[in-house]
This record gives sequence, C-alpha cells and structure tokens, in this order.
Amino acid sequence: MGHSHGHDHAHDHHHTNNKKALLISFMLIFTFMVIEVIGGILTNSLALLSDAGHMLSDAFALGLSLFAFKLSEKAANAHKTFGYKRFEILAAFINGITLLAISLYIFYEAYHRFLEPPNVSPMMLWIAVTGLLINIIVAFILIYSGDTKGNLNMRSALLHVLGDLLGSVGAIIAGILIMLFNWNIADPLASIIVAILILVSGYRITKDSLHILMEGTPNHVSYEEVENKLVQLEGVINIHDLHVWTITSDFPALSCHMVVEENVDRDHLLKKASNLLHDSFSLHHTTIQIEGVHAEIEKEEDCCN
Repeated sequence: MGHSHGHDHAHDHHHTNNKKALLISFMLIFTFMVIEVIGGILTNSLALLSDAGHMLSDAFALGLSLFAFKLSEKAANAHKTFGYKRFEILAAFINGITLLAISLYIFYEAYHRFLEPPNVSPMMLWIAVTGLLINIIVAFILIYSGDTKGNLNMRSALLHVLGDLLGSVGAIIAGILIMLFNWNIADPLASIIVAILILVSGYRITKDSLHILMEGTPNHVSYEEVENKLVQLEGVINIHDLHVWTITSDFPALSCHMVVEENVDRDHLLKKASNLLHDSFSLHHTTIQIEGVHAEIEKEEDCCN
C-alpha cells in the first residue's frame, strides 16, 4: 500500500483554510440574509425574496460544508474504517439537491407573478446592490482562501454563492427597469434567468457528487490505462477485480488482484506497481493483492470484473 506524506500535508493545509473560509462566509451570508428577507417583504419583490431564499440555502450550504469538514476530522475506527471523510461528498450532494429545489420553486413563483405582476418598490435596488457586494466578498474569500478546484464540498458551497451573486445582479437589473420604466414584470423575469443558472449549477454538483457516492472512477483516471500499465509490468500475467474510486475530494483509492509468475520477486513488483500508480495516476492509497498463477482466487471469489 503506497502513501504520500507530502500529499497528506497539503490536504491538511487545504482543510484548515477551507474551514476558515467557510466560517467567515457563513457569518456574512447569514447576517445579510436576515436583512434581505425583511427588505423583500417590505418591497414586495420576488427577485429579492428569491435571492433571500437562495441566501438561506447559501447559509445552510456553508454551514453544512463546515460541519462536514469538522466531522471528517474524526479518526477512523473499527466501524468506519475510512473515518467520516465521505460526509464531505454527502454534504455536496445535499447542496446540489437544494440548488435544484430552489430553482424549481423560483420558477413556480415567477409563473404566478407573470400572470399577475405585483407592484414592487424601487427600494429593492439598494438592498440588491448591498447583497451583490456581500456575495462578491464571500466568493472572493472562498476562491482565494479555500480549495474550490480540488474539493467538491467547497465547490458546491461556492456555486451556491455564485448563484446568489447572479440573483443579486438580476434583482439590480429588475430594480433599474422598475425605477425607470415602472416595468414590474422585470422582477419575475430576472428571477427566471437566475433560476436557470442555479438549475445548471445544481445539476452539475449533484451529478459529480452522485458519481463519487456510486463509487465511480475518478475523472482524472483512465480505468483501461491503469489496467494496461499494470499488466505491462514484468512478471505480471493478468489483473482482475480492479477498482478505482474516490473516498472524498482529492482522495482517490485503488484495489486489485495481480496474478504473477511463480518466480517473481513479489516485494519488488509491489513497490514498482505502487510507484507507477502514484507517479502516473496520482493514486496515493492503493491495495494490491498478489497471487501466484495457480492460486485461482478469481474462480473462488465473487469478483466484480
């Protein structure tokens, strides 16, 4: 089994930065959400209320992501041998589903407001501008202090915030149109555009997290290439029961059975295989079972492939 201490150190560094970024972002978003809910009710603006609803989901998403990071710190035990690291992916999945639900609700509300356009106060414009500034600050914190590229949990939280940022832009545009032309239908129209963008983000994050929860092969790893390179090692006859999956973001794992020639130096071969997987595919957590040609384990076990 091969591991990388440098990899573990980088993972811990990202983990600490992610928690700090999420905590600050959560406090900012939650505070302004309360202000925006009050403003949306006072101005009768769906664009503001839908933006506030999305901010509520942001606060929930950020809080859930922060909780997931804290829970993932718990050590592995006899009942959960990988610890609680997978909870980060579960949090991302819940955030993705929440994004989908919010977008559908905005569609529903906007439909009714198209039928009966309400009177919307121009004051919504100034509240939306404030919301935009808050979202820009939070997005900046998450992007530059957190690992939004390599960590699916962080990316799901960022997508919530970016969707909310677009909601604020939509509310601002609607506010300008209402203030200048008294075009109240701009309010639900802006909400529809934002809902479409939220729907796309929600679908992507849900699909990616579900792929991991279903033990799918990581996107950066070619299953066929891994199998071919292992078989090409000197002394290897064939590979069976090969599995490549992701425990949590930036933590891919591999296990396989390797059938080898009888006279091969198994320790040397195991080291070569581990180095190959580490250097060529960034697989730091590998488990390889080496079998002699006459072992015939494949016939005795319920092998998946």
